[in-house]
Amino acid sequence: MSPKPNVSEERKEQITEAATTIFSQKGFDKARMDDIAKEANLSKGTLYLYFKSKDAIIEHLLNRLFEREMADLQLLKEDPRPASEKLTIFTEKIISDIHGWARVIPIMYEFLGRLFRQSVVQKAFKKYLHSYFDLITPLIQEGMDTGEFKAGNAGETAITIGALFEGTILLWVYDPEMIDLEKHLHAGMKLLMDGLKKD
Repeated sequence: MSPKPNVSEERKEQITEAATTIFSQKGFDKARMDDIAKEANLSKGTLYLYFKSKDAIIEHLLNRLFEREMADLQLLKEDPRPASEKLTIFTEKIISDIHGWARVIPIMYEFLGRLFRQSVVQKAFKKYLHSYFDLITPLIQEGMDTGEFKAGNAGETAITIGALFEGTILLWVYDPEMIDLEKHLHAGMKLLMDGLKKD
């Protein structure tokens, strides 16, 4: 008799997609585990086998988003191209991912509103932040070491790039008619790159 296939990850993805839909429709606080189970076409008992609470679903959803974003970007560490080209690739990848996150971004900002009250959300965002800095700071330092970028503090530059992305996304959430996300992210990164590069 052949062993039963392990469908745990597939089931978790099914639940996460259903939860994303419900959170988008109702907001986190009004969403119920019953709603998520129904959207996923699962019994409530099956749902609880995989996730004990909405908080557990949030943690999995955030980790999934962040891990997917960082996986491709990790390849930049071994990329032989100049640092400025790698920063351009980084920018394009982030913009591409943001487009894919369109329906999730409002949920993420609801999560941010809970950040200081809920350790699970804080933990997920902190993990992502450190992964981001672990990737981008050495890349900037590489450009400074090779003389492609002006000498400076790579860590502070990484924080500036992070603030540029997060701030532009937040402005877009406030007023998507005024902010063209792709256009303004490109414009902001061009200004920053022009300032980084040696004359």
